[in-house]
Parts: sequence; structure tokens; C-alpha cells
Amino acid sequence: MGRLFLMRLDGNVYSCKHCKTHLGVAGDIISKAFHCKHGKAYLFHKVVNVTSGVKEDRMMITGMHTVSDIFCVGCGSIVGWKYEAAHEKSQRYKEGKFILERYKVSGPDGSQYWIAPDVNLDGSDADDV
Repeated sequence: MGRLFLMRLDGNVYSCKHCKTHLGVAGDIISKAFHCKHGKAYLFHKVVNVTSGVKEDRMMITGMHTVSDIFCVGCGSIVGWKYEAAHEKSQRYKEGKFILERYKVSGPDGSQYWIAPDVNLDGSDADDV
């Protein structure tokens, strides 16, 4: 296996909660109004130090989307997903954008998001309108 080169980010950085690999900066957040099966999720314009998995269609609250899970290159943990395509015209603004699940990342101040007791863990990943 070759040497792993990681990008280090400056500023208010979101990082993998397992290995602290930098993933994105607060300035690249488009929206904090998204949700997934673990609770809150943030929509980012760009992220770093991730690899994409297999593309698949998922039905979400706002319709059918083609997405691929994204994995931290430092430890291999799933940290969110990438919107590859939106099947609804009104949702096309998400294409090429990334979701980081707050439950799976540490915030800029080192804070971690915990699952609220009333969050339904049986649901599928879904975004909020």
C-alpha cells in the first residue's frame, strides 16, 4: 500500500470523529437543515479526504436521488454521502454536493453530536425540505 497524503484544512474544521482526519470547513456549508437516520446532517459545497462508494438510487423525503456513500480515507468510516444526481428538477442544486452526518464527525470546537433518544434509527437516510 502506498503512502497516504491527507489534506490539512485551516479554520473551523469538521473532522472524522474516529481518526480526526479533516473533512471540511464551516465556510463550505450550504445548509444545516438536513437530516439523516442518526439526526442532523450538513450539506457541504466540497469536502476533502474522502472516497466515494458505489452509486445507488435512494428514496428520500424530497424524492429519488442517486447517491454514493463517502468514506474517510484515514480510517474507512462512512461519514456521509455525495449527491450524484437528483431525479426531481427542484432538487438538482444538490448534485455534486456532499452530506456530512453530524453523528459521524467532530465539530470545529471538537464537539460531537449524540443521537437524541427520540430519533428513529430504523428509518433510511433522508433529507429535510
